[in-house]
Amino acid sequence: MSFYPVFVQLEGKKVVVVGGGNVAYRKVLALLECGASIYLAGRELVTELEQMVEKKEIHFLGREFKDEYLNNAFMIIAATDDKDLNHQISTCAREKGVLVNAVDQPPDCDFIVPSILKRGDLLIAISTSGKSPALARKIRKSLEAQFGQEYEMFLRMMGRLRKEVLSLGLPQKENSRIFQKIVDSGLLENFSGGFSPKMEEYLKNILPEQVSLKGLWDR
Repeated sequence: MSFYPVFVQLEGKKVVVVGGGNVAYRKVLALLECGASIYLAGRELVTELEQMVEKKEIHFLGREFKDEYLNNAFMIIAATDDKDLNHQISTCAREKGVLVNAVDQPPDCDFIVPSILKRGDLLIAISTSGKSPALARKIRKSLEAQFGQEYEMFLRMMGRLRKEVLSLGLPQKENSRIFQKIVDSGLLENFSGGFSPKMEEYLKNILPEQVSLKGLWDR
């Protein structure tokens, strides 16, 4: 079976996580980072999850899974150590049309979670379609040295420049030419050493004069 690769916008969406161990905790952290509204059900919670419930960072539903927890849910992750329970959750989710991921049980999944390399807004997802998560992790680690923190800084700059350039109302072909020229330049490689006047001068030669570089390098 082939999976269709997609990045999902989860801001404000209800996501249910069933499980209270370290796997569930890691899932919750990743989902919170994407702005999801987390609803947790679990028999025994690790200390970190208990603290998140106490601080009201996540909503606690109860110790046992109930079908009603899926009402108005966008997605559910079954992260318990009980395979039969995970399968039951998957069956219920599919009946209700809710996307489901059952950890380490590909047949019970509508989607699988890839191994992720993250550098700010740069996300590189590696998947083996569930055949070997260990290989996906190995590939991710091999890419970590290739894609350093300069990519985060470069993308932050490009996001600001893109907004300004597009606001000028230039032809699409001209916008593409400008952005491609910046990306194909040596600027990215130089970001590891931080900002330099030479980089600013280079950008001035590429960008329309209406584009301001003020604050471009700020975090």
